[in-house]
Amino acid sequence: MDNFTRAIRFEKPDYIPMRFAINAACWHHYPKEFLWDMMESHKLLFPDFVRPAPDWEPEIPLVARREEPYTDPMGCTWVTTDDGITGTVQGHPLADWSAFNTSWHFPDPAKTDGLYWRDLAKAQSEWAAAKAAGGSFGGSLRHGHTFLQLSDLRGYENLLFDMVDEEPLLDELIDGLTQFNLALVRQFVDAGCSTMAYPEDLGMQVGPMIPPDMFRKYIKPAYQTLMAPAKEAGIPIHMHSDGDIRDLVDDIVDSGAEVINLQDLVNGIDWIADRFKGKLCVDLDIDRQLITPYGTPAEVDRLIYEEVSRISTPKGGLAMIYGLYPGVPMENVKALMDAMEKYAFFHN
Repeated sequence: MDNFTRAIRFEKPDYIPMRFAINAACWHHYPKEFLWDMMESHKLLFPDFVRPAPDWEPEIPLVARREEPYTDPMGCTWVTTDDGITGTVQGHPLADWSAFNTSWHFPDPAKTDGLYWRDLAKAQSEWAAAKAAGGSFGGSLRHGHTFLQLSDLRGYENLLFDMVDEEPLLDELIDGLTQFNLALVRQFVDAGCSTMAYPEDLGMQVGPMIPPDMFRKYIKPAYQTLMAPAKEAGIPIHMHSDGDIRDLVDDIVDSGAEVINLQDLVNGIDWIADRFKGKLCVDLDIDRQLITPYGTPAEVDRLIYEEVSRISTPKGGLAMIYGLYPGVPMENVKALMDAMEKYAFFHN
């Protein structure tokens, strides 16, 4: 059992799992040498890092390429203004219901994950090779698999009106989407994934993007269906959501989530500790709005210390992740990495 799984299951991990994700846009907003130096000097966060050639460039995802709109297999077109920053969907293929089941149909889950076209046989071969080599692989639906996918297909306002109006076609659309996603989940579960992730932003700065009663009526049943195969197989279930999800979290847990990846200051460190400490694993998403971009290195260190001391237990139940985006001072980038490595061993 790996360290992260032991943290999830409260089985005394060797250290608090810490991840530091560098968004692709950072490579043209910071000096490459600075980021490489930071990665090279923080072996806990980047254990496999090897400094690349000076002319190395990051691969920019299709949904994050400036001046290159990308239409995904669902028919949603993504547009961004900065290479590396995921775009927004402009132009919703089902803005008019008349396209549903006429000019628009669900793609084949054997040929796409819903966001990109792919070779399933190749992916399955890679998963099997990872296991044969004594390793593991994690399964994950695309980010925004259900609620956000519906919003991208119909448009956010249209979707909420559909829910209020109890539009019959919405039930049919959700059923079809759930079956598409379920096929993807089963691909991972049948191949023996070590964890199964269900990333989907549901929160705003204050409160959720969908009223709790509408979430329970339209989205929670889909979550329960999608999480069931992993739950039945004993595979840890990871749920990510940005924003304030306090009004939805009980329903998310009831759907089957064993790990909640949520943002720290938006939801409140005290609330997170009171709700989850010692009960369910928190994969804490470290602040990107206040302290890390605008505070001092000392304040950054204090934030990580406070979060670890408030939420972690000697048995586990805490992991942490920071997503670096342009705009964070370089001294704070270093302070973050230093603090994450230092406090990873707080309870050991």
